[in-house]
Amino acid sequence: MKKLLFVIIGFICVVTANAQTMKELFVSMPDTLSLVLTKNNRADCVDFIASKMEAKVTNRFDNTSEVTVLTDDYLKADITECSSWEMRRLPVNDSTYVICMITTVSGPVKDSNVCFYSTNWEELPKSQYIESFPVADDFFIASQNIEEADSIKELRKKSYITFIQASLSEKDTSLSFTYTTPDYMNKEDGEKLKLYMRRDPLQYEWKNGKYVRKQ
Repeated sequence: MKKLLFVIIGFICVVTANAQTMKELFVSMPDTLSLVLTKNNRADCVDFIASKMEAKVTNRFDNTSEVTVLTDDYLKADITECSSWEMRRLPVNDSTYVICMITTVSGPVKDSNVCFYSTNWEELPKSQYIESFPVADDFFIASQNIEEADSIKELRKKSYITFIQASLSEKDTSLSFTYTTPDYMNKEDGEKLKLYMRRDPLQYEWKNGKYVRKQ
């Protein structure tokens, strides 16, 4: 009887932990992942939004950080003048969630890092939750002729550094990637390169507990 009781209590604890909203997960985020915002900063942001106030706080470095969107499943925040966070709580099954966290820096152009965490903020293998990350080639339209191919080749020699911005949707679980390297190039070359690129960001959907690219 006691053994059964412990099993039931343990199950309730697991379900409760996984049922945490993004608000609770944000506050419980470990300081090792939040070097700019203290736990008090994060708790204040949640309280401000609950009171329908601007969620601006003075961070560890005496600068301003602001949470601009916060729901049960999604968070968006401007951490510094040149960095931002996006987080989304994603369902793996009926009782388990993972957190997708995107850190984007703007220096000199927007570039992102995508990570996945458990609801206990343990880092998880990226390959387990996204089929593959896009590479520069994925953003280009296949060349139609030799002259065009040569033109693309010459332009891409000037874009030897790859910058890709990732973004989570505020409305659903989708994830998108934008090739920002042209913004790093001089304006003329950047505009020329864009002529050979896909017009829309690459879109990924959350399907069966993993991000897969939409065809």
